[in-house]
Amino acid sequence: MTDRVDTLSLGPGRPGLRRKDGAWAVGMLACLVAAACALPMLAVALAAVLGGTDTVTHLAQTVLPRYTATTAALVGLVSLGTFAIGVGAAWLVTMTRFPGVKLFEVALVLPLAFPAYVLAYAYTSVLDHPGIVQSTLRDVTGWGPRDYWFPEIRSLGGAATMLVLVLYPYVYLLARAAFLQQSATTFLAARALGSSAWRAFFRVSLPLARPAIAAGVLLTVMETIADFGTVAYFGVQTFATGIYTSWFAMADRAGAAQLALCLLSFALLLAFLERAQRGRAQYHDASRRQQRMDPARLHGPAAGLAIFLCSVPVVFGALVPIVVLFSMGIGSQQDLLSPRYLGFITNSLTLASVAAAVTLAAAICVGFYRRLRPGQPARGAAYIARLGYAVPGGVIAVGLIVPFAAFDNALDAWMQARFGIRTGLLVTGSIWLLVLAYMVRFLAAALGAYEGGQSMVAANMDAAARSLGQGPVGTLRRVHLPILAPSLLTALLIVFVDVMKELPATLIMRPFNFDTLAVQAYRLASDERLDGAAVPSLVIVAMGLLPVILICRQVGRQT
Repeated sequence: MTDRVDTLSLGPGRPGLRRKDGAWAVGMLACLVAAACALPMLAVALAAVLGGTDTVTHLAQTVLPRYTATTAALVGLVSLGTFAIGVGAAWLVTMTRFPGVKLFEVALVLPLAFPAYVLAYAYTSVLDHPGIVQSTLRDVTGWGPRDYWFPEIRSLGGAATMLVLVLYPYVYLLARAAFLQQSATTFLAARALGSSAWRAFFRVSLPLARPAIAAGVLLTVMETIADFGTVAYFGVQTFATGIYTSWFAMADRAGAAQLALCLLSFALLLAFLERAQRGRAQYHDASRRQQRMDPARLHGPAAGLAIFLCSVPVVFGALVPIVVLFSMGIGSQQDLLSPRYLGFITNSLTLASVAAAVTLAAAICVGFYRRLRPGQPARGAAYIARLGYAVPGGVIAVGLIVPFAAFDNALDAWMQARFGIRTGLLVTGSIWLLVLAYMVRFLAAALGAYEGGQSMVAANMDAAARSLGQGPVGTLRRVHLPILAPSLLTALLIVFVDVMKELPATLIMRPFNFDTLAVQAYRLASDERLDGAAVPSLVIVAMGLLPVILICRQVGRQT
């Protein structure tokens, strides 16, 4: 009924009316947004094909096997870790009651505010050879550096641990929502047939929540293959670090494009799998009796174990990093009020604000067009717009620089030959191209928040607005946007914070002498000045707490 009301209200047989009332303009803008999202992927594929076989043969004989094995191992470790922590914590806070459970329901989301590279800086300062842990161990035991073994933080396992600690909330939030929506009838039926609580969980509750859990794990995998700051700092060679090394250290544009194509193919495969499994998620309670599960009350050792298990990810994913970063920052002699740091903060806020506004506007165009014209073109535009989230920032950076650098060079050559004027690089290296990269990367997050709120706007409200003389743009401005204000604010904050934390695209595409807090933290950490890196890292974390607080409030309302 929704589709029919929207289509009829636009007058499908009157194309002139479409142009007059603004629907045509909305459709054109949505298609332009989809084209902008598809451009970097097409450019990477074209640049990789035109790079010749010599480069790809050399890559296959040298670094490609290592990048593939390391990236696969990192993805496997992070998937297992986020699944275990996210599902386990979600089950405990949903299906059991113990002291402090309400606090843990919210606190388990807090690590989502931290970029993984910030945790890497904090734990390296604590666990590395000169850190407080090993120094205290040597002082207490009298051992020398070669007299004991200690886990190496700068390793594949260390990088996986950092990523698990900040990414498990994706799985936790989706698994918790799935457990809350389950009816108790199937679980109680399994118990009545003789299954223990653990057996009923593994045989009934877990399979019913599988689509949500799989979606959460796939989100963590996409974030893992996109990560650059953590793996680069720990010296773990993945596709993300290989792209950056080929582009800058080796000046091998063809090699970077071909590595980006490999990573892009893997990311798009994951996006396809996530969409396919979500499309098959058809679970129904045949009894139609949605009886909420009565949580089991834990006492004694069982309650203590539940508190310990829920405390571990919160302590190591949020509390310890904050304490360590504060202690590092106090003696770092980094002045946040100095003109230099105020410049970093201003640059970060400017980029994040502009990118958030542009991305939100693009999400409104795509989402509203899909509501106006719920056909194949609108669905295709929305699908392409969402693909950017599965594409790492380094791949998007390469995919945008290649075509726009070619455009700038061609324009410069034409202007010089025709008028004797050198135009230089007009687009490449500009803030607007970087903003475009952010829009492509984070449009899916804004679009999801917008469409989630839009689903609450009934179709008869559109019909009523049209009957009062409002066109599509007027309906959007006077009806939709006021109702969707909370969803729009959430989308704006999510993109704002994601841009504040984003590193690889910023490193590759930022204008000359235009550094952000993330770039400054990365530069100081690369120079082993971890105390200095703590200061910009704390500012990034403080900014990240804003959307997390909103998420925590939403979690609190669901209970």
